[in-house]
Amino acid sequence: MLEFPEVLRLIEDRSAAFRAAIASAPDLDVQVPTCPDWTLRELAQHLGDGRRRQAAIVAAGPGAQPPARTDPKGAPTAPRDRAAMDAWLAESTELMLDAMREAGPDRGCWTWWGRSQAPQTSGAVARHQIQEFAVHTYDAQLTQGAAQPLPTDVAVEGVDEFLTTVSATTVPWPFTPATIDLHTTEGRSWRLTLNADGVRCDDLAADAEPGDMAMRGAASELVLYFYDRVPLDGLETTGDTKPMEQLAEWDPNE
Repeated sequence: MLEFPEVLRLIEDRSAAFRAAIASAPDLDVQVPTCPDWTLRELAQHLGDGRRRQAAIVAAGPGAQPPARTDPKGAPTAPRDRAAMDAWLAESTELMLDAMREAGPDRGCWTWWGRSQAPQTSGAVARHQIQEFAVHTYDAQLTQGAAQPLPTDVAVEGVDEFLTTVSATTVPWPFTPATIDLHTTEGRSWRLTLNADGVRCDDLAADAEPGDMAMRGAASELVLYFYDRVPLDGLETTGDTKPMEQLAEWDPNE
């Protein structure tokens, strides 16, 4: 796991990459193929407003519910002027980073993942924010026909963060028990264990027997699959893919 200052640095890096993708777009009113309900302008609105919201959540500290919005006008609207929008997006990120720096990595705060392996802390929220920026930067680049793989450090971190925050849960697995091994071409490997205790993520031991299914690809490809940006058949798989397909469709909160 990355140290907190490095996590914040990667947020800044991906925020800059997102702003660059928005700034270079000829038209902000085109639909985003991987977020078909949004235009590029609406994607920018989502990133900016969402980071301001995260700043408020982190600053509020621990709580059973996220803090209520205090602005009677509701969510702030991104400026239409390109330069003003860029400044607004940069300010949105900095507000969130300031709140995280003030809180530090171990301070509690509300999160939506209460039953996962990720702690309910500012540091865990920061880890997830890297992927928010990284995946939406990919979306913005793809809209212009210039999608780039996620940077290696971001992507490897992203695999681990997704598995422990989004996939892992203590809700009992309702299907046939299974083990899924995930391998990156960069060298990291994990095992998901799906059974009556829930879904557990662990580093895969070098001498472990093969699981029921294995997936292999570049870390960027795995993260983009997790977020439904690329299909499963674009990755190398062995064994029965049904458990992974079930996991992708399963909502443990229903």
